[in-house]
Amino acid sequence: MPTPYQIFTDSSCDLPQQLADELELEVLPLHVTLDGQTYRNYLDGREIGFHDFFERLRTGSTGSTSAVNVEEFSAAMEPRLQSGTDILFLGFSSGLSATFQSGLIAAQELQPRYPERKIICIDTLCASLGQGLLVYLAAKKRLEGCSIDEVADFVRETIPHLCHWFTVRDLMFLKRGGRVDAATAIVGTMLQIKPVMHMDNAGTLKPVTKARGRRASLRALAEKLAATAIDPASQTVFICHGDCLDDAEYTAEQIRSLTPVHDIIINYVGPVIGAHTGPGVISVFFVGTER
Repeated sequence: MPTPYQIFTDSSCDLPQQLADELELEVLPLHVTLDGQTYRNYLDGREIGFHDFFERLRTGSTGSTSAVNVEEFSAAMEPRLQSGTDILFLGFSSGLSATFQSGLIAAQELQPRYPERKIICIDTLCASLGQGLLVYLAAKKRLEGCSIDEVADFVRETIPHLCHWFTVRDLMFLKRGGRVDAATAIVGTMLQIKPVMHMDNAGTLKPVTKARGRRASLRALAEKLAATAIDPASQTVFICHGDCLDDAEYTAEQIRSLTPVHDIIINYVGPVIGAHTGPGVISVFFVGTER
């Protein structure tokens, strides 16, 4: 019989908890600090609810985030290795977080103690439900019976095609994170100019174009998908939102009006990503011809 293996990821993937459970994933939480208190960012929001988190940002709180550390990875991985299970770790983009590096260090420290086990670590170069979509596709392959090496190869081949497109309501959150300069944020806010951004091949966030007004920026996301999605009718598209479900549903409507996509999963963006994008972020994730 093939050796069993476990897929590990981290909570930056922003998957719905129920879906992560169905896919039999092991998800380690990153941390968010808000008003001096640190919370673990579990997918089910057990330590800090998603709506509550964004409400506190709206009233002036600022959040900071921290990676899963090496010790947390080691504590989660070692019992699996002891039980004879191999590990495939798909981590948050190294362009945005130290989480992948922590998991890699833990794996490198554990490997000599379990030389008969495979520990494969892949930097997804993805974030939020883009990471979630990649993990979802990998887990589906696992459930279909693919080996750890087959799934790892599939993930590496898919990463350059995992498209992330997003826009924000409040440019000031991007300014604080250094994604736009102060002048751009102030002028853009005054003129209702919204950036349309994506995750590039290095796993970092880049502005690509601009739209005048909120609805125009949401339509631009749908247009990006329509222009580059591979066989959209067969895809499951992921959309995440920063406590603005109506806008996420509007974006889904725009996608369906332009393409034959019918499977769309909508979920919150979690506090780790939301701390840097602010309330009102909308992101669309799919497999395309290029990022």
